[in-house]
Order: sequence, then C-alpha cells, then structure tokens
Amino acid sequence: MKFTVNPESLIPREQIELLIREFDEEGKTLFDKGRNTIKTFELEQGTINVKSFKVPNLINKIAYKYLRKSKAERSFSFATILKEKGVGTPSPIAYCEENSGILFGGSYYLSEHLDADLTYRELITEPDFPDHEIILRAFTRFTFELHEKDIQFLDHSPGNTLIKRDINNYHFFLVDLNRMNFKNLSFEARMQNFSRLTPKKAMVEIMANEYAGLIGKTEDEVFEKMWYYTRKFQQKFQRKKKMKRIMRK
Repeated sequence: MKFTVNPESLIPREQIELLIREFDEEGKTLFDKGRNTIKTFELEQGTINVKSFKVPNLINKIAYKYLRKSKAERSFSFATILKEKGVGTPSPIAYCEENSGILFGGSYYLSEHLDADLTYRELITEPDFPDHEIILRAFTRFTFELHEKDIQFLDHSPGNTLIKRDINNYHFFLVDLNRMNFKNLSFEARMQNFSRLTPKKAMVEIMANEYAGLIGKTEDEVFEKMWYYTRKFQQKFQRKKKMKRIMRK
C-alpha cells in the first residue's frame, strides 16, 4: 500500500493504516451505492470519514498505475489546494492506494467528518425551507468566489456542498472533490458551472439575479445563459434516465 499523510494531521500513520485494513469490518456506513463507500470512524482525535473508491476496470487499473492520478490522490490534492485558497472543505488527512503487481487496485481518501445542517439539495426538495432565498443567494456568492479564485468544480451538484449555519451566516464546504480544474473561467464556463444544480426556474432566476450584481452584467444576460445550460443538462439527464429504463426491460 502507498500512504500519503497530511503533515498537519494529528492521527499517527500507524492508526491510519489500521483503519484501512479494518475498513470492511469496522466503521459506520454513511454512503454505499456500489461505486464508492463512505464510513465514519470515531477516534480520540475526533470523527473522520474514510471514502473507499471502487476498484476500477482493467483499462483504468493501468491508467491509474501509470498515466493518471487516482481519485483518492486527486481528492487529497484538491482539498489541500482548496484549503490554501481559503475555500471550505473538510480537512484532508491522508490517502492510500493499493497496488497489485503491475496494476492499480483500490484507493481510500480520509478527511475530517463535518456535521452539516443541510446541503443544497434541501433547497430543491423543500421550497419552504427557512431562509431559503437567503441561503440560495449566499450559495451564489460562494460560487462566484470559487470562480474568482479560478476554481472549476466539475461536480457542482446538489449533494456536493455541505452547509453549516452559525448565528449570523451560512458557510459552505465542498465534498466529492476528485473532478476539478484550476484555471481562469470564461463567462460561458461560469454559467455552465450552475447547470447541474437545480431544474427549478425560480431558483435559477434568484441565482442569476445575485450573480449578475457580482459580475457586472445584466440580469437578463446572466439568466439567459444560466438557464440555457440548465435546460441542456436536464435534457441530457432525462435522456440517460429513459435509456436506463429501456435497458432494464
């Protein structure tokens, strides 16, 4: 196994290795849908998350071994960059990669556990959620901040932003980090980055209104692009769902 540990982590390397070896039998499962599994572990240093990535197919076993960084390594690296840029994300602890001879095996990413009050998803499913518009506008400002810091979060979708509330503000934390670019973003790329968030036109209208004031463009111009990319994504998403239903028959 290959281990890389955050030098600022208070958890000894030996304890991290033990967590990985006992992953299948120990821990509390938070998420398990076949592709990846996330478990929490209670340690003296606090609660941590361990994410196990599915063993890739043969082509990716070769690619991750020789050509590409693994999802675990990318998650760790991107979390480190986000922290350096002052963007909220659970603190990275370590990542681990298993190798079997000439092929890549499984991989694991360890981070602090963050108890969120909600995610963006609740804003979609619960239109009467307290402070709904306030949170949505704050989220839009957070996304603008990402763009200004040259961060393109490719999985900017409803479940991948954790939201915590204190007395005065809402704070946002990105998770599921293995797909990101760090580059200057055009207006088109910024608008496309909103496409996966919500199918609800009223929510897009609020985000467009908030973003327009931040970027210095007209509300109509921002909404037109934001809604165009939203509809384009939703049409593709619905086509994929339809094809899956057909394939199951």
